[in-house]
Amino acid sequence: MSRKEDQPGMTVRGAAVAEQAFQVDLRGVVDLLSRHLYASPRVYLRELLQNAVDAITARGAGGRVEIETGGGTLRVHDDGVGLTADEVHTLLATIGRSSKRDELGFARHDFLGQFGIGLLSAFLVADEIEVVTRSAKGGPGAGHGGKHAAVRWTGLSGGSYRVEPAERDQPGTTVTLRARTGSAELLSPPVVADLARTYGSLLPVELTVDGVPVTGDGPPWRVAHPDPASRRRALERYCEDLYGFTPFDVVDLNVPEAGLTGVAFVLPEPVSPAARASHRVYLKRMLLAENVEGLLPEWAFFARCVVDAGELRPTASREALYEDELLDSARQGLGDVLRQWLVRLSETDPGRLRAFLRLHQLGVKAMALHDDEMLRIVDRWLEYETSAGPMTLHEFRRRHPEGRFSASVDEFRRLSAVAGAQGVGLVNGGYVHDIEIIERLPALDPDIRLTRLDPSELTTTFGVLDPAAELRLRPFLAAAQRAVERLGCEVVVREFDPASLPALYLTSRDAQFREELTRAREDADELWSGVLSAVNATTGVERPQLVLNHRNPLTRRVTSLGGGGPVPGGGTTPHTPRYGLVELAVQALYGQALLLGHHPLRPADTAVLNRSFIGLLEWAVHSPEAPSEHG
Repeated sequence: MSRKEDQPGMTVRGAAVAEQAFQVDLRGVVDLLSRHLYASPRVYLRELLQNAVDAITARGAGGRVEIETGGGTLRVHDDGVGLTADEVHTLLATIGRSSKRDELGFARHDFLGQFGIGLLSAFLVADEIEVVTRSAKGGPGAGHGGKHAAVRWTGLSGGSYRVEPAERDQPGTTVTLRARTGSAELLSPPVVADLARTYGSLLPVELTVDGVPVTGDGPPWRVAHPDPASRRRALERYCEDLYGFTPFDVVDLNVPEAGLTGVAFVLPEPVSPAARASHRVYLKRMLLAENVEGLLPEWAFFARCVVDAGELRPTASREALYEDELLDSARQGLGDVLRQWLVRLSETDPGRLRAFLRLHQLGVKAMALHDDEMLRIVDRWLEYETSAGPMTLHEFRRRHPEGRFSASVDEFRRLSAVAGAQGVGLVNGGYVHDIEIIERLPALDPDIRLTRLDPSELTTTFGVLDPAAELRLRPFLAAAQRAVERLGCEVVVREFDPASLPALYLTSRDAQFREELTRAREDADELWSGVLSAVNATTGVERPQLVLNHRNPLTRRVTSLGGGGPVPGGGTTPHTPRYGLVELAVQALYGQALLLGHHPLRPADTAVLNRSFIGLLEWAVHSPEAPSEHG
């Protein structure tokens, strides 16, 4: 390191120690840029364009940027403010200078660049950078026809540079790069033209590549059209060219505090909420990146945006947005715009809103968890599965003031037909966010009542048998109870619709809790098994019920078998020792009720189901005349 004796010293143990300057290894800086800051060396052209546009902005007049290619050489000309010789030494030769815009006395707000390292990105594709510049403010020799006003700065990737007089008639700057070995393709005409269109097509200056115009009419959402329909068609074509799909709808975006305008394209197909949505972001009409994440709230995964922002800050690589309060505020503002779009749809085009909800209901549901306006839209327009068919929650409550909701899809599927037949309205609350939304409905109206269904409630709506019939069924019920006793189930006989259903397995929430506790105890180690046993001992003794439907013809025939006894044909079969027909039939109905109700099968349930099937099959093929194996 070099000593700087003219700097204020520091005293260490009584001795004066001079301050020293850092030595900068430019090759190491370039390697750092290429490996850790920039995602690709292709950004070199963006940085050159950025410097050119900033120079034009500093001069304060509409300008022109010309790019010339050929023979492995790239030249970028601008008619911006240019630099004096002193500014060249100060700004181009000092690594880490925050921004030439500050040094020139202009507000950072007006410029694209923020970090003053953009020119170094040219070393990603070249070993030498030549800058010929002439200041619009004049310079040494300006009084002699401006011959010495222009300056040539040549920087080498090894870390050295030289400054010398140059010839340039007009203010502005020309940057020249010569491709290093392996980088020629990045400076080839087709690649340069493609990069210029990608990064600079919306710039507010005239940009050409080898004489071919790149910039056009500016951001597509700002282009004037004769009517809204033609503007909509133009933006749809823009979306098709950019993203490859025709949008469901186009939403104009505007967040003034972030200087942000643009459009959101609503996806025409369902998309997973877990998919990471990325957006095309311009800063002062220079492309920042094509895949910026975090621009919209997480619930707005159904939209892809193209925006231009004047106030948001880029990260050091200028390939993402800096996470700060302004970005968070802009994100909320964009969410408000999309929310207002949905509200307008509900007021002006309900059919289109329903079509949108069918595609992207999860996003709207997520909004409804915190937003009363979105909750009202979900309540009035989003269709739910109910025991009376698809309908909105608003319509369901009108038909069923004392309606219930299920906690899971399986519970709804096994109970909806039975609940509907008994006149109990049931809505499926088993999908994502549904229970939270249903429980939030009183926020719209305190009188709204939708309570969770306890399956055991349904038995109170079933018809009971007359006393004489119950008396006749006592022997059967005793035998049926013995058949399922060790399964922890209680058998009852009721009358209910639909009559085609022979049996129904019902378990209360308390019984479900006990079953889960029992399974957890069986899987736990000795310590936790003891703890869970103690918890289990404090819970009630309510058991699940196997409800046999007396309206079902098959069930009535089973109940008419009486108290059981040996299998018809004499004695027992080899696989059903001491089992009567009643036991086999009841266990078969038990297994069928579990399967139809999508209940989980324990090992004991599976064994009983298999045993009853084999037993009934053997009974069905048994010949009374055949000699018994045990006779």
